[in-house]
Amino acid sequence: MRWEDWRSRLWPLPALGVAVAVGLGVLLPRVDVAVAAHLPPALAGHLFSGGPEAARTVLSAIAGSLITVSALTFSLTVVTLQLAASQFSPRLLRTFTRDPAVQVTLALLIGTFTYAVMVLRTVRSDTQTQAAFVPQLSVTLAFVLGLIAFVTLIAFLAHLVRQIRIELLLQRVTAETTATMHRLREDRRHDQGQPPAAAPGAAPVPARRTGFLVAVDDTALLKAAVDAGAVISLDRRVGDWLIEGTPIAHTWPATPAPEADPAADEDLAAALDQALTIGPERTAAQDIAFGLRQLTEVAVKALSPGINDPTTAVHALHHTSALLCGLARQPPSPRVLHDEQKRPRAVIGEPELPELLDLAIGQPRRYGAAEPDIQARLLTMLREVAWCTTEPHTHDAIRIELDQINDTISAQQHYTATERARLRSLSADVRAALAGRWPPES
Repeated sequence: MRWEDWRSRLWPLPALGVAVAVGLGVLLPRVDVAVAAHLPPALAGHLFSGGPEAARTVLSAIAGSLITVSALTFSLTVVTLQLAASQFSPRLLRTFTRDPAVQVTLALLIGTFTYAVMVLRTVRSDTQTQAAFVPQLSVTLAFVLGLIAFVTLIAFLAHLVRQIRIELLLQRVTAETTATMHRLREDRRHDQGQPPAAAPGAAPVPARRTGFLVAVDDTALLKAAVDAGAVISLDRRVGDWLIEGTPIAHTWPATPAPEADPAADEDLAAALDQALTIGPERTAAQDIAFGLRQLTEVAVKALSPGINDPTTAVHALHHTSALLCGLARQPPSPRVLHDEQKRPRAVIGEPELPELLDLAIGQPRRYGAAEPDIQARLLTMLREVAWCTTEPHTHDAIRIELDQINDTISAQQHYTATERARLRSLSADVRAALAGRWPPES
C-alpha cells in the first residue's frame, strides 16, 4: 500500500527528476573537461560550437522558458483537479494525481530547468586568471532536453484535454475497479474455505486509530494470529470508517486456553493494528465498493439542479452495470487464511452483492426520481444483473430494488403515458430475467 500511496502523489517523480538533473549538471561538465581534446571530429561537428556568451544565452533561454512552462503546467493541473472535484466528484482527484503523464511531464520540465541552471554556472569567459570554458556536451544535452520538453508539453496538453472527458474518466474508474476485482478473485482462489464459527466468549479487539480501512496485509494478519495462537475474524471491511476504541475484530483461542492473558491480548491487538493500513481516504487497491461509489457520485452529481445532466448520469450507470454484472458472475465472499497445518486462522470479510447493488441504485433512484431515463436505466441494470446470476439471495435483493423503483415511478405525477408504458415494459423484463428469460426486443 505504500507504493499505491506514492503513486497518487504529484511530487515524488518531479523531485526525482530534480535530483537526477543536479547529478547530471555536476558530472557532465567534468566529463566535458576530460574528453574535450579527444572527441572525434564527426561527433564534435554536431555539438554546440558557440562561445561562452552564446552558451549563456542558450542556457538562460532554456531555463527561463521552462520555468514559465512549468508554472503553466502546474496551473493547468490545478484547474483540471478543480474541474474534476466540482463537476464530477472529489473522489476522482486521485485518478488525476496518479496519472503518469502528469508526473512525467512535471519531472521533465522541472528537471530540464534545473539541469540548465546547473550547467550555466560552469560556463566561463576568458580572463587573465582562467581560460574560457564551454561544456559542449552539457550545453548540447540542455538544447536536446529543451526540445523534448516542449514536445512533451504539447503532448501533455492533448492528453489533458482527453483526460477531462467524462467518458474516459468513467472508463478509467471501471478499468481500475475491474483490476481490483481480478486481484481479489486470485486471492480468494488461495484463501477458500468455510469461515469458522466464532467461539463462545470471543473477545472484541478495538481499533487503535481513526480513519478508513484502506488495506489488509494478509501475511501480517496471519502471522499475528499464529503468533498469538488465536483465530481473528475481521468484522470491518476494506473501505469502512474506523473509530479509535470501537471493535474492528473478534478473536478467540485456536485451541482451548486455561485463562486469558492480558499481555498476550495487548500484543495481538498491536500486531493486528500493524496488519491494517488506515488512512484519510479510500483507494481502489483492495476496495471494490470504492469504484462503485465513484461512479454513483458522478451520476448523483450530474443529477444535481446546478448541473442537470442526465446523460452523464446514464453513462455512469452504464459502467456501474458492467461492474455489477462482473461481480454477479463471481460474487465476493469472505477470505479465510490458513496456517501451515491448513487450519483457519483469519477471516477477512468482503461486501456482499446485495449491499453493492443498493449502493449503486439507492441514490440515483432517489435523486433521479423526476427523470424517467434514469429510472429506465436502473431497471435495465437490474435486468442485466439478474441475467448474470442465479444466486437466490441476489435475486431477492433485485426484487426489493425493483419494488422500490416501481414505488418511485408511481409517486411521479408528471410522467407521460408513453413513459409509464415504457417503464412498465422494462419492469416486466426484469421479472422475466429473474425467471431466466430474455424476450426479444419488439
